[in-house]
Amino acid sequence: MALRLAAAGVPVLPLRIHKAPFGNCPGCAKNACGGRPNMKQAGPCTCPRPCHAWAAATTNPNVIASPAWANAWRNATAIAYHPGGVRLTVVDLDNADAITWATQHLPPTRTVPTTRGQHWIYTGTMPSANGVRPGVDIKSRMAYARWLGPGTGRIATLPDEVRALAVRTPPAPRPAPAAAAPAGVTRGACCHRTPAYLDRGIAMAEQRITDATTAVHTTVYRTFLAVLSTHGGCGCLTDAHVTRLFVAAQAKGESARHCADAWSNARTALGM
Repeated sequence: MALRLAAAGVPVLPLRIHKAPFGNCPGCAKNACGGRPNMKQAGPCTCPRPCHAWAAATTNPNVIASPAWANAWRNATAIAYHPGGVRLTVVDLDNADAITWATQHLPPTRTVPTTRGQHWIYTGTMPSANGVRPGVDIKSRMAYARWLGPGTGRIATLPDEVRALAVRTPPAPRPAPAAAAPAGVTRGACCHRTPAYLDRGIAMAEQRITDATTAVHTTVYRTFLAVLSTHGGCGCLTDAHVTRLFVAAQAKGESARHCADAWSNARTALGM
């Protein structure tokens, strides 16, 4: 099965008990080299290539059938693959409650049954994240997922609703100690001392969207989130400012609907 998947362009790796990965060289067997198999970086080994977890996934049949991996395959309990390596994102739903939530909030797509829940597969990549909500993990770039079969249903494009799950809202800053307000100034009227501060923020946001060369969907959403978290709480943000951001996003190929959805999702994430 591993060789068939690799021939189809799916990067694979063996998994041992408890879904933990093997190293792909003798010196890293049982993590002897000190690497951290579940982290993004390999440890201080001297292997000719990364050999831990998602980084070990390969489509090279010579590596898969090599003596270095022979013992791993003999003792493997499952096959894993790197979703990001085939431009996929797996929403790992770990229980019935998580499946119910996904059915109510995410667009339908291809599903794969798991031991306790389901994998929902979307086309497109994004940062991986665990525990984005109860019973829900996201596995895409720099992650591996068990291969449990091709699944059923048509694969949908990765939606903003899933991308938004991996965006962590920063905690609100602690209020600064109270200070005496200057004469003639009403305390708390606005957090922007000059209009130039807001204009500069919008210009920086436009530039960030314009400069995006990959992951435009994610860049647009995160930019909207940043603008709203900084400028959206005092009433100074106008339709004209929002239009500038939408125009910049549409110039990068985003549709008006995608812009509106991303803006709405960002407001929801911030509780606005």
